Amino acid sequence: MKRVEKARPFVAPEIHIGTVADDAGAIGILSIHTAEGLVDIALDLQSADAIVDAINTIRSRLDSDGGGI
Repeated sequence: MKRVEKARPFVAPEIHIGTVADDAGAIGILSIHTAEGLVDIALDLQSADAIVDAINTIRSRLDSDGGGI
């Protein structure tokens, strides 16, 4: 079996946040600069909580693993 070298994960150099609101309420916008361009993600409160939980899990793994996942 031939060994294949994997590329290192892309680390976003820019992350921006904002909010927009209308009569239905407010949503958060998370903009992440990727190798392909900007990715805009719209978040309501429930999805924002899910993102926070996921980031906290990643942070705890990075802390316990000394920086690796």
